[in-house]
Amino acid sequence: MPSDLLERPERAARSAARTAPKRRTRVFALAEARWATAALVLFLTALPLQLTGAPAWAWGPLYAAAYVTGGWEPALAGLTALRGKTLDVDLLMIVAAIGAASIGQVMDGALLIVIFATSGALEALATARTQDAVRGLLDLAPTTATRLADDGSEEGVATEDLVVGDIILVRPGERVGADGRVLAGAGEVDQATITGEPLPVAKEAGDEVFAGTLNGTGALRVKVERDASDSVVARIVAMVEEASATKAPTQLFIEKVEQRYSLGMVVATLAVFLIPLAFGADLTGSLLRAMTFMIVASPCAVVLATMPPLLSAIANAGRHGVLVKSAVVMERLGQVDAIALDKTGTLTEGTPRVTDIRPLDGSGLDEDALLSLAAAVEHPSEHPLARAVVAAARGRGLAVAGVRDFTSAPGVGVTATVDGRTVAVGAPGRLLDGARPARTDEVTADLEDGGRTAVLVLRDGTPVGVLGIADRLRPDAVAAVAALAALTGSTPMLVTGDNPRAAARLAAEVGITGDEVRAGLLPQDKVEAVRRLEARGRKVLVVGDGVNDAPALAAAHTGIAMGRAGSDLALETADAVVVRDELATIPTVVNLSRAARRLVVQNLVIAGVFISGLVIWDLVGHLPLPLGVLGHEGSTVIVGLNGLRLLRDAAWNRAARDVR
Repeated sequence: MPSDLLERPERAARSAARTAPKRRTRVFALAEARWATAALVLFLTALPLQLTGAPAWAWGPLYAAAYVTGGWEPALAGLTALRGKTLDVDLLMIVAAIGAASIGQVMDGALLIVIFATSGALEALATARTQDAVRGLLDLAPTTATRLADDGSEEGVATEDLVVGDIILVRPGERVGADGRVLAGAGEVDQATITGEPLPVAKEAGDEVFAGTLNGTGALRVKVERDASDSVVARIVAMVEEASATKAPTQLFIEKVEQRYSLGMVVATLAVFLIPLAFGADLTGSLLRAMTFMIVASPCAVVLATMPPLLSAIANAGRHGVLVKSAVVMERLGQVDAIALDKTGTLTEGTPRVTDIRPLDGSGLDEDALLSLAAAVEHPSEHPLARAVVAAARGRGLAVAGVRDFTSAPGVGVTATVDGRTVAVGAPGRLLDGARPARTDEVTADLEDGGRTAVLVLRDGTPVGVLGIADRLRPDAVAAVAALAALTGSTPMLVTGDNPRAAARLAAEVGITGDEVRAGLLPQDKVEAVRRLEARGRKVLVVGDGVNDAPALAAAHTGIAMGRAGSDLALETADAVVVRDELATIPTVVNLSRAARRLVVQNLVIAGVFISGLVIWDLVGHLPLPLGVLGHEGSTVIVGLNGLRLLRDAAWNRAARDVR
């Protein structure tokens, strides 16, 4: 083997130990968060002073400061929008808050300001965290690589300086510095971040490798085939950013009529004030009537008609292990009518496990003896399959014997001496170079046809057994797929980077038809599959967990990430996160969203009846200001309490029961 391909353990260990710095915007690094916090502190300081009867000079300036700190940004944004001939609810709320203060309802106006400032801060934080995750994805690819010169000498260079045609050396434990093709060497590369495959993939001369994937064993010479800006990792970043930028933010139901309502309310308030004046009415009386009209016609009850059901559903889902990031997301969940599911880490647990133990005839071994023998040899290895074998032996309470003369051959397997006998464990096709016993081929083919990885065990050169290793299906996967199919009226689609045979086997287990299986997909292929569904008018929910799922999560109508093993990018890009990795909660939260949408409609009807009644009273009669405020606040309380019904566990249980 050439000297430059020799493994250097100390360098590999340092490379494996390096972790990329985590980019995460701090809350108070955002101006919106600082202003909202200041407004909240001022409000909470003034409120007890007012309620305990302190003089107005003690709490009045505090409320005024809360108005300024919490309201200047939405007011400025509203005025900017107004300059562009757009009237939004933010500006309307500022005007309503000032109007409330002008007729003595200072505390109500301050509360309105604080709510809006806090909402804006949360939105800014969510946006910043998503941008952090997208930028942080670039940390997957190393910043430096080892370039080989024509004379065989090594040179450390920045990966961004690599050009097509360069030859780089990737040692064990290092990340691949560029997309390219293996020229020499053999190893096993963990490329789950790109393709989602659960197990490392053997690489040898002629095979393609991707920047950012981790070389586990063996050293590789790689010829660079793409510039850094065109690597798969870079394209994932570009796709996520593009999808996030072009994905139009769905407005809540009430915001769809925001412009007309806002404009109509301003015009009506001015009319209520000016028309009586034109006919000789008293200035003070006209102003009081106009302010009363603004209070009773303000959309506070309408806004609360929308938010409490959605926020209650969010809180309820959070208690049951599903974090929904916003009210907009909760509304969107109820609209989905097509599902796309990732395989590894979503429908499966994402961890290889021993599923079959097959001693061969004449070996003299039973299942426990075969597993114990294999575990003894695999124990010194750090390969994921080795860890699965050792974990299976320990799970059965088997003793793992000590070994001598341990050696590892990348892409082939491991060998050691156990109780004086030479034992090898590895890939059947590479451990046995010549003729193989028919029974060995039969067992191996049976396991591989079932979508498992076959691991052969040799003792003194003779096959004694075969182990089957596979990623295990989640216990609730079958029920979850059936429930999602019932909710949407169509079978979910399986989108995976895994091989077609493994994908087809798993799809058959969970009840997904062959027509809905898309296998061997790279991240951009998953996005294309989602967009084809959306082109047919479908609202697609994507469920995934890895970096390779992030572009599809961003491009879809709604995205849900599995939280326990999910990548940072997937967790930040997704609209919701299943914290406990319970698939059954996904159809439940979709059904809960539909219940929230029904409550929103109920609340809008209630709010509309109250507002129209109070407005008519104020226009055709004389609505006393205290009674107007009471009616306005009463309608707000009623719709708020109605929306809080979804906080109860009974609402979650009902949503779960209705999808079974």
